[in-house]
Amino acid sequence: MTRRRPRRLRGLFTSSGGRGQHGQPAGGGAGQPAGGGAGQPDPESGSTRAHVPYGIDLAAAWGWRLLVIGAAGYVIYRVLSYFSEFTVPLAVAALIAALIVPFVDALERLRVPRVLGAGIVLIGFIAIVGGMLALVGQQIATQFDELRSAVVEGIVTVQDWVARTEPLGLSDEQLRQWVNQLRDTIQPTQNGQVVNRLAEVGLTLTHVVTGLFVALFAAYFFLYEGERIWRSVVRLAPRQSRSRVDSSGSVAWTSLTGFVRGTVAVALVDAVGIALSAYILQVPLTLAIGALVFLGAFIPIVGALVSGIVAVLVALVAQGPVTALLMLLAVIGVQQLESNVLQPFLMGRFVSVHPLAIIVAIGAGIAVSGIAGALVAVPLVASVNAVVRHLADTSDGSPAAS
Repeated sequence: MTRRRPRRLRGLFTSSGGRGQHGQPAGGGAGQPAGGGAGQPDPESGSTRAHVPYGIDLAAAWGWRLLVIGAAGYVIYRVLSYFSEFTVPLAVAALIAALIVPFVDALERLRVPRVLGAGIVLIGFIAIVGGMLALVGQQIATQFDELRSAVVEGIVTVQDWVARTEPLGLSDEQLRQWVNQLRDTIQPTQNGQVVNRLAEVGLTLTHVVTGLFVALFAAYFFLYEGERIWRSVVRLAPRQSRSRVDSSGSVAWTSLTGFVRGTVAVALVDAVGIALSAYILQVPLTLAIGALVFLGAFIPIVGALVSGIVAVLVALVAQGPVTALLMLLAVIGVQQLESNVLQPFLMGRFVSVHPLAIIVAIGAGIAVSGIAGALVAVPLVASVNAVVRHLADTSDGSPAAS
């Protein structure tokens, strides 16, 4: 007959809270959960403790953290969208300041007071951009009547060609409706429609002018007192984190200036390439097309598309379909050079972001906030990427010293 072990001694070997012969936890070696493996009964409570696999435990830990991060990001996005009339001009002001701050620094090295140098550089920037817009408006105004007549004639030509092309399957009635709609858009309309359109344009211009004023006002103070403003922001952080916040801001600003310089280089190549092609093909409004392409390049994808369409349409109505086809090929060639060579690699070198990440960022920005999202997507991704890499390189697992 087997002799039963006393309860006191049994507890040393079977209790989930006891230890074995060498001080190891009951139920297995070091690292093993007390009470045995999956589904092992607890001797004292009599219940079964389910063992969660390590992969599921790790996925759950990452999952709730990602949910919290996503929720916080969504709240931030909603707040920024609600105050978009101020947040978007502030973002534009930061881009303007990143573009022209080297000139302010150069004037300061020449012993020009920064308060004066910031005003001089900002006024010069406004004059350059205003001059380009005035050039576009002046050329369009002087040749608008001629181009409008050419557009109407071109529409009729296209209508006749489409009507003679059987595979398109378009009836004369459909073509006539489209042509009438386009003519009504180009030619003068009735007084009521003119008033409504002028009211819409006036409301849009009011928002644009207000945003432009806020952007220029903020850009001046970014140029004049940018360091002081940033020091005030850093002081809002906890004392033990201020050094890392300060260094992260410097890295983000360096990445932002690199992005702006890369964008200017890409825009200049686009403008010169398309304007030179228009000049060779004897397309009118050459300078206006070049200026429009340069300004449009600052709006990713959309700006290049719109400016290219304008160049092709001008060539169509002024020189005919053959010249328009050649202009289209030139625009496609320049934009392919930009999108496949300049934009990914030149921009990627300036902002240290992979070309695929740039393309994904632009697409996500357009999907979330349209043109404004596309405008700030790449600099935002570049700045965040630079900050994350900086923190990963400098982190030692302990809070930074103040």
